[in-house]
Amino acid sequence: MSEYINLPEADAYRQNWLLSRSNTGWVSLSDAVQATWRRLGFKCGLEVHQQLLTQRKLFCRCAAGIYHDFHDYDAEIVRHMRPTLSELGEYDGTALMEFKTRKNIVYRIKNDSACTYEVDDTPPFALNREALSRALQIALLLNMKIVGELHITRKQYLDGSIPTGFQRTAILGIEGEFPISNKKIRVIQFSIEEDSCREVSDVRHTRVYYADRLGMPLIETVTYPDMLTPWEAAEAAQSIRFIARSSGLVRVGIGAARQDVNVSIDGGTRVEIKGVAHIAWIPKLTHNEAFRQKSLLLIRDELAARKIDPSAWRIGNTLLDPADWRQVQLLKKAATDGWKLVAVNLPGFAGILSYFNQPGRCFADEISDRLKVIPCLEKPNMLHSEQIDFGALEPGKVLAASAAQAGIPLSLSDWKKIRRELNATESDAQIVFWAPDEDISTALDTISERCQLAFKGVPNETRKSLPEGVTLFERVLPGADRMYPDTDSAPISVSDEEIEAARARIPVGLQRRLEQLAEWDIPADAHTYLLRNNLLPVIEELTAKYDVTPKCLGLYYAHLLKSLQGREPLPFDNQRVEDLLIYIARKKLALDILPEMLKVLFANPNMQFSSVLAVLNYKEIPVPEILAEIPLLHKMWARVKTKGLKRTDALQSWMMGRLRYIALGNMPLGELRQAVEAELAKDATDA
Repeated sequence: MSEYINLPEADAYRQNWLLSRSNTGWVSLSDAVQATWRRLGFKCGLEVHQQLLTQRKLFCRCAAGIYHDFHDYDAEIVRHMRPTLSELGEYDGTALMEFKTRKNIVYRIKNDSACTYEVDDTPPFALNREALSRALQIALLLNMKIVGELHITRKQYLDGSIPTGFQRTAILGIEGEFPISNKKIRVIQFSIEEDSCREVSDVRHTRVYYADRLGMPLIETVTYPDMLTPWEAAEAAQSIRFIARSSGLVRVGIGAARQDVNVSIDGGTRVEIKGVAHIAWIPKLTHNEAFRQKSLLLIRDELAARKIDPSAWRIGNTLLDPADWRQVQLLKKAATDGWKLVAVNLPGFAGILSYFNQPGRCFADEISDRLKVIPCLEKPNMLHSEQIDFGALEPGKVLAASAAQAGIPLSLSDWKKIRRELNATESDAQIVFWAPDEDISTALDTISERCQLAFKGVPNETRKSLPEGVTLFERVLPGADRMYPDTDSAPISVSDEEIEAARARIPVGLQRRLEQLAEWDIPADAHTYLLRNNLLPVIEELTAKYDVTPKCLGLYYAHLLKSLQGREPLPFDNQRVEDLLIYIARKKLALDILPEMLKVLFANPNMQFSSVLAVLNYKEIPVPEILAEIPLLHKMWARVKTKGLKRTDALQSWMMGRLRYIALGNMPLGELRQAVEAELAKDATDA
């Protein structure tokens, strides 16, 4: 690869990439304003899932909440998904897509967390009434209209995450609402359902699941598309989470809550961003998805302007000799593994593959993503004729480097050679991919299908979220008719008495909790942590029993302990904090020692409290002895040289520093400061 890149042609690709970014009107999330999303016609709805805190699973008697290590299992079951005709003689699009993947679905099972129900060998048991009672209380917190009769239905799950191919679910309430800062968000429905398996691996044609999470009781809150900005979407998701957690009836921790976010713009369609693990991701994900849809609409318009007839449009392809391309690192696999090297021509698509649609991504990535999911070709899985390292191409400068040095696997002269093999024209674009014989046909169909969808605009699909705010194709969006009655489960009556009993048990609502935070004067930066961990009931209880204010305890949790724990859970529970407060009260210690003891306790969760005091070098000293030190320190000040501070401030800080270690736990530090200030006030009086 010693050829130099032809600068004019390479720069043309660069300009196209920059122009496509500009044409979408794309701006960063930080620069966007409400008018930006209004122009796009941005709409967003949410599907928020939260595990209920129950002892047992929803439709069997297995223990809930027991998780296992990847290598810890008692049995493996392998299944394959196959499509079946519906009553109308039609195939579901998602089922067909999953069938094309030829996946081996492997379930790893542990006896203490799964049974024959989980692997579809036993009909469901009666629905867990504890789960129903808890779900009912949360539904009332969301102001839902409760159904009179619960009907269990089957919702198709065709990715293998549930061995039956469907999820048992039931609508418990409809037409609710909850407030956010500037409006009310309407809730379409509230359901109780079983959780799916936990995916632990997905490589080539094998996907591995753990069945420990399968069947755990789950609630799903589905909103209308009432959120008109990414920030409203995040706030609404946060509110739903806080409402559920404020009940104390749900599980917390990694994986216990997940959000699916539905986004559309004018002219686009509903795209589901699946499994958003963190609410903080939502603004960036939804912002970028809106502009991705705008980009796809512009590509549609560009193809229409080129007067290409979609019905007559066909890809061309030919096999390349892998031996001719051994010097290209990415193409060695075709030769070494016996895979075929396939060149594909996309008529009339010149400039489309490099069309910007997400930060760091272009239309070619839409094709690459599908090659990963459908024919199961792991990335990197293709090269394309507009694959230019734009960062290396500075306008007005000659690029004196080989393709490899510029980070480009194939040079432009290589692509010219491939064009000749395909009998392509300058108006076409080309792709090269590598695959075993059995995956080539599916890969060609996948490329053709995605390009055909480009003529229509934005395809209905489910996309996977990434932390950096971009999304990847995950699967075709299931149809609206994916739910049907479960013939194994009888309807369940929900009486008025049950509803009123649940209403009498519902905990304090989110709105009241927000009012309490304001009354307690707890800073806003502590609210999320306290609400997320449902600590307000704990603060209420502990401050009622012990000599500590809600503000102090709230800050100990939300500032001190949060800074210590990072993303890991606390190594001790709230009972340990209460035990510490009891110990401090019994020993008659000043409360200022609490945060210092918490720091030691965090590092040594099982340490005895007396040992914690020893680590802090605590010694019991009467208050008069401490106060007697103040005049002595004042007299010593004359010998202390301090620069850069006002004399009084420096003296006060110096005296407090000397006295703090003997005063901590023996007297309130606020009282000590007042005594020091009183001593220093004598200087002003004497003067």
